[in-house]
Formats: sequence, C-alpha cells, structure tokens
Amino acid sequence: MAELTHLDENGNARMVDVSEKTPTSRRAVATGCITLSAEARAALQAGTRKGDVLTIAQIAGITGAKKTSDLIPLCHPLPLSACDVTFEVSEEGVRCWAAVRTMGRTGVEMEALTAVSVALLTVYDMLKAVDRSMTIGGVSLEEKSGGRSGHWTRPS
Repeated sequence: MAELTHLDENGNARMVDVSEKTPTSRRAVATGCITLSAEARAALQAGTRKGDVLTIAQIAGITGAKKTSDLIPLCHPLPLSACDVTFEVSEEGVRCWAAVRTMGRTGVEMEALTAVSVALLTVYDMLKAVDRSMTIGGVSLEEKSGGRSGHWTRPS
C-alpha cells in the first residue's frame, strides 16, 4: 500500500517537503460534468441576466486553479504557466475539462481538479434560478505528467 505523504511518522498532518525535488515540466488534465434540464440548457445557450454562463464559468475555473492552495490546506502554492478550461454542451448537460501546467517541484493535479469543480459550481450558480436539480459529478483526474512518477493516464 502506498504511503500517505501528508502524514508524518506520528500521524500528524504535514505539508510535504519538496525542496529537494528537481523542478520539471508538469501537466494535469481533469474532467467533470453537470446535468441540465432542457430548460436550463436553453437558458445556458441564450445567456442569463448575469452574463454568458460558460465564459464566466471558464474564468471562475481558471481563478479556482490559481487559488487552490488557499482552499486545500496542504497544497503548495504554485506559479501556474497555463490553465485552459473548456466545455462541451450535450443533451445531458455540460462536460468540463481543465488542463493545467507549471514548471515546479510538485504536480498540478489538485489545481486541475479544483478548476473543473469551481467551473461546474459556477454553471450551477448561474442556472439555479431555472433548475435546482442539476447534478455535478464524475470529477476525476484523467492524465498527469512530469515529476518522479512520470506520465499517468486514467485506465479505460
């Protein structure tokens, strides 16, 4: 079984010491989705009085990635090189992807997952007046690269 890196030998929470790691190019991709009723999808496509839903959700996702260490207590603050948040609208709802990059000593998996989560929460917030039954789910890491563990892709 893998060791839990955020616990010390006594079981106390700790921030992992990455000072001895060599900086490498790191990338992570996460995805998730939100279900929408036909009425909510129509409002999404028409826009709301708050503005263009997906543009605002995209900006929120990027902001979420940048603020991850403020939200997740043991995450390192990272200088992000790039963060792309994209969406695909379907009959069922909206799928979101976030791809995050940095040159650093630790990965950006949490930043990608946070970007997707915040983007989808923003979609919910903007459309909740039309449909409070929306469901956010399937938030997962799809791929990561860089660092000692190298490249990983979610098994099919």
